[in-house]
Amino acid sequence: MEKGFTITYEYGENLYVNTTNRCNFNCEFCLRHNGHGGSIYTHNLWLEREPTREEILADIESRDLTHYKQLVFCGFGEPSYRIDDICWVIDQLKSKGKKPFTRMDTNGTGNLIHSRNIAPEFQGRFDMVSISLNTDTAEKYDRLCHPVQAGAYEAMKSFAKDLRQYVPTVMMTVVDTIPKEEIENCRKICEEEIGAVYRVREYIED
Repeated sequence: MEKGFTITYEYGENLYVNTTNRCNFNCEFCLRHNGHGGSIYTHNLWLEREPTREEILADIESRDLTHYKQLVFCGFGEPSYRIDDICWVIDQLKSKGKKPFTRMDTNGTGNLIHSRNIAPEFQGRFDMVSISLNTDTAEKYDRLCHPVQAGAYEAMKSFAKDLRQYVPTVMMTVVDTIPKEEIENCRKICEEEIGAVYRVREYIED
């Protein structure tokens, strides 16, 4: 494997797929801020170049997928940048009779990134999508995540709601470092406004 070219990596019982380092956010809590590309997951997720779709597929197929509970598209970047290539990879796996439980962890702004509605492309390909809700207002969201595009918070919520038509499980998450009142407000947004599954994640330092 090339230096700085980690495509798949194990964490817990899942196999993660690192497709890009591009991101339209600069979140305050992001592990990327440690400056050396290391993380709790593996030693180096910084990609010196993005893998081709064929390289992604070959790396996944080099693993025994029966050993993992989930195949998760989540690395050091926003995976929806590579949505076309990821869909191609999943379709190739399916055509060969391989269909692991497939998940994407995303900031939920793929529609803004691509200037089109990408939600229908998840249908039949993903079993779960986990979206970072992060906080309970657009103002806080902008301060916390520093999104490149304006209107990212509302776009993320709209995407999550729309995605429920196409994916069996849509989950929205926050990290347990925010105040309890904010956690409760986020629960209401997730469950009552969006109709998604809510999860409060434990913050893990690198």
